[in-house]
Amino acid sequence: MNILNRGLIVSCQALEDEPLFGMGIMTKMAMAAKAGGAIGLRVNGLDDIIAIKKECDLPVIGIIKKVYRGYDVYITPTMNEVAQLVTVNPDIIALDATMRQRPEFEKPEEFIAAVKKRFNVCIMADISNFEEGFNAFQAGSDMIATTLALDINYGMGKRSPDLDLIRKLAAQISIPVIAEGNIESPEQAVECLKAGAYAVVVGSAITRPQLITKRFVEEINDYIILE
Repeated sequence: MNILNRGLIVSCQALEDEPLFGMGIMTKMAMAAKAGGAIGLRVNGLDDIIAIKKECDLPVIGIIKKVYRGYDVYITPTMNEVAQLVTVNPDIIALDATMRQRPEFEKPEEFIAAVKKRFNVCIMADISNFEEGFNAFQAGSDMIATTLALDINYGMGKRSPDLDLIRKLAAQISIPVIAEGNIESPEQAVECLKAGAYAVVVGSAITRPQLITKRFVEEINDYIILE
């Protein structure tokens, strides 16, 4: 894997309704991640990708989160989002490779194959289970990420992180498996690597202070109630 070294990838994302959205904050977050030793970044949206690539030389996994009415897929869901991402030249493009219905293409494998045919890009397939991961591998994905294994609406509430899925994928496909999804501690990250992950993506536990604060508050409040 020439694009990514082994190690920690930090997801630097803030949606429009979040406190850290805009104002160049994700660029600062990316620089902080680099200073801490991250080997890559996962970034949502054209503006943040452009700004971060100007200031930071870490490899960027680019996505566009886009909701289409009537469909659950939202991570780079159509060829239109892929084409937009190509214009800003992320090192890797991540897309939803689950079996859920999508605006284009009946199957995710068809989408991956079509992207590969049209663009010379490195694809990270975001999946939720082994079958999806294996299908994405066969369709030509360059790496598989367990991003959606814990999706509330789709991942069936699997434990966090899904080490069994990582083990099974790593044992049966020949491309890198990237662990992602509710990895909340360095110890969990290491467990993912031990299970066979090539690298680990951590987002909320590093870059969403409102969620980090909430975890502390919930634990403290539970104690106060029982005290």
